[in-house]
Amino acid sequence: MKQQEFLQAALAPEAPIPAGLITPSGAPAQRRFDVYRNNIIVGLKEAIAASYPAVKSLVGDAFFDAMTGEYVRTHPPKTPILPLYGADFAEFIDDFAPASRLPYLADVARLEYALRQSYHAADTRPVPAAEFSDPLLFTRHVVLAPTVIWFASAYPVTKLRRFALDGDRPSGGAEDVLITRPAYDPIATAFPPGTIAVLDALRDGMALANAAELAPSDLDLSQFLGTLLKGGAIIDILEGEHDV
Repeated sequence: MKQQEFLQAALAPEAPIPAGLITPSGAPAQRRFDVYRNNIIVGLKEAIAASYPAVKSLVGDAFFDAMTGEYVRTHPPKTPILPLYGADFAEFIDDFAPASRLPYLADVARLEYALRQSYHAADTRPVPAAEFSDPLLFTRHVVLAPTVIWFASAYPVTKLRRFALDGDRPSGGAEDVLITRPAYDPIATAFPPGTIAVLDALRDGMALANAAELAPSDLDLSQFLGTLLKGGAIIDILEGEHDV
């Protein structure tokens, strides 16, 4: 039996016991498999709960338990690294009809997973601070660390996450989110919509000055660059534009 077939049977309560699983007496090991099946489902649901505490807080224990129960039965793990399980949980929430009353919920999930991705990303060494005094810096291309993640949200998603984790009631609207990882603690910083155009351009090899021209008018460039520097987000500075 293939491993994936076994896992699918373990995640589906209505599925028959896989062929070949028998007790020492030769009878089908239904009871043992049911215990195993339950342990797998409980373990995966606990992993999702640990990874998405803000989502759980926003919907409550009962709703979260029902939603994750359906998720784990239809989305088996694709990696043996349990902390990275749930990569498509946000997309699942988008299509989960009972969650439609909370249209921002999927973006909160995206933020929580992005923070986890940043935490588990490869370690790199940021560029020494002295290199940023180069007068030609803005003509250069900067290379961003694998810990740097960004996405756009139609909602004040960073504030929603703080609210869910015992913060103040959120206000405001759409925001672009930049995640950096100073040391080993990822941080999400909100910027005005349109900011990710700058990050996309930097990722694609555009010189810093040219990328900055794509910034929305209400972006504080000093704060933006300061967030990148403090977050150890720049790991190399190259001359001209390069493919990366």
